[in-house]
Amino acid sequence: MLKDIILHLEHDSSRDIVRDFAASIAETFAAHLTGVAFAFAANIPADALGGLFDESEAEARGAVDRFELAMKRDDLSAESRLVLGTPRTFSEMARCFDLSVIMQSDDRNGVDNSLLIEAALFDSGRPLIIVPSTQKDRLKLERVVCCWDGSRTAARAIHDALPLLKKANAVEIFIVENEKTANEHVPRGIEISRHLARHDIKVEVKTTLAADSDVANAILSHAADGSTSLLVMGGYGHSRLREFVFGGATRGILSAMTIPVFMSH
Repeated sequence: MLKDIILHLEHDSSRDIVRDFAASIAETFAAHLTGVAFAFAANIPADALGGLFDESEAEARGAVDRFELAMKRDDLSAESRLVLGTPRTFSEMARCFDLSVIMQSDDRNGVDNSLLIEAALFDSGRPLIIVPSTQKDRLKLERVVCCWDGSRTAARAIHDALPLLKKANAVEIFIVENEKTANEHVPRGIEISRHLARHDIKVEVKTTLAADSDVANAILSHAADGSTSLLVMGGYGHSRLREFVFGGATRGILSAMTIPVFMSH
C-alpha cells in the first residue's frame, strides 16, 4: 500500500496542480503527504548569491504556506519542509517514502525539473509519478496502461504500481514490437497477465509495431487514443561518469507526456 508520499513543491502557484494531484493520491490511499520546497537548490554558497537566494527562499516559503493551507482544507495527514539542497537531496529523502511526486519540466516557462526527476528515478530506489505541466485533474484510475517488454525495469514498475492497479477500473499490458526484438523471444504478456490475475487484477494485452527509435511516440499515441488515465513504465538510463542519463524512450516520454507517468528503475 501507499502510506507515505513525498511531493516536490513548485514555487510557481500556477503549477500547484501537482500539489492537488499528490493530495488526491494521499486521499485515495489514506496516506501521509510530505511537501518539500527547496530554496535555491544549487552548489553555490548562499552568501555569494545575495538577493537571488532571498528571493528563492521567499518563493519556497510561499509554496509551503499554500501547501499547508490546502492540506488543512482537505483535512489530510500532512507535513511540510523547507530545505536547502540539490536534486540529490530530494532523492536521498525519497528513499524513506513509498512514492515521490514531481511535476514535469516546462521549457516554455523556464522550469527545468529534469535533474530532480533523474535523481529521484535512478538514485532513490523508490517509484515516482511525474505529473504533466498541462495536467488539470486529480488522480484518476479509469484506465491504466502498463508498458511491458519483459525487462527488469518493466517488472519493477508493474510491481511497484500494484496498489494503483488494484484500484483501477481497467488495466492494459501494452507491448511494442520492433526490429530490435525481431530475433528475440518477445514476451507476449501471458505470464505477467497471469501474475496480475493472482492479485485479482484482470488485464487486456495489446501490441503494436514500431521502430526502436519510435517507441516513445508509439506509447504516447496509444495512450492518447485510449483515454489513458495513468501510464506505468520502467525508467531506462545509463551511467555516464557517475551520473545517470535518460535512455531515448524515457527521455521522449518525459518531454512529450500529456498524462501522469508512473516510473520505477
